[in-house]
Amino acid sequence: MMKMKKVLSLVLVCAAVFSITACGKKEETKDDGNTSETLIVGTEAGFAPYEYMKGNEVVGIDMDISKAIAEELGKELEIKNMDFDGALLAVQQGKVDFVAAGVSINPERQDVMDFSHEYVNSTEVVVVNKENPMVSSVEDLNGKIVAVQQGNIADIWVSNTDNCEVKEVKRYTKFAQAAEDLKNSKVDCIVMDQFPAEELVAANPELVVLDGTLFEDKYAIAVKKGNKELLDQINTVIDKLIEEGKIEEFTANHVQSK
Repeated sequence: MMKMKKVLSLVLVCAAVFSITACGKKEETKDDGNTSETLIVGTEAGFAPYEYMKGNEVVGIDMDISKAIAEELGKELEIKNMDFDGALLAVQQGKVDFVAAGVSINPERQDVMDFSHEYVNSTEVVVVNKENPMVSSVEDLNGKIVAVQQGNIADIWVSNTDNCEVKEVKRYTKFAQAAEDLKNSKVDCIVMDQFPAEELVAANPELVVLDGTLFEDKYAIAVKKGNKELLDQINTVIDKLIEEGKIEEFTANHVQSK
């Protein structure tokens, strides 16, 4: 009888150890993203038409692309809406699988994350106060107070004195906040992508987009550094979407629906 109790105790101990080990492995699998049933995208839903709120849902060009990626991988898409800088940090830390948020490629970002094939050519423009324009042209940024989205490529561009010598760069997490300050003459202009700029002035008739292009840029999807498997899968989907004209279709749908 004593021998049977010892055997039973040993079995229970082994079962407990196996259970703990299995739980640990399950948690690791969840953190790994590639083996999870859910694909998590980080974004900042204040950059229409690429990502914006429609009711309680985050929609936009980038979200359509993200859904196509998840569908191709046979996974459910989970959208995490956060500040732009926070999204870039989250993908580096593995808290999201990828970021789709109008992300530009530059050497500093390439050091800490990997990028997909480019899928959008963007044009950066200048938005001013219609009644009291403190900037007369896209070449007239020197000595001005310029609003940008924090961490955005426009932030990097205007902060580089080789491009211009502004009086001050004011950084915002939301363009809506920058628009209010521009209407109240707290900043002289906003530098941003053309499509979101057009959406911004449509919602704020006190503002206007200046003629001309400040600079051109391209957008790509960001993944954690070294995540080649997911990057290859994303590139396959992006290439297919471009070849089939789907990116243009997504763009037209969201520009026309706003």
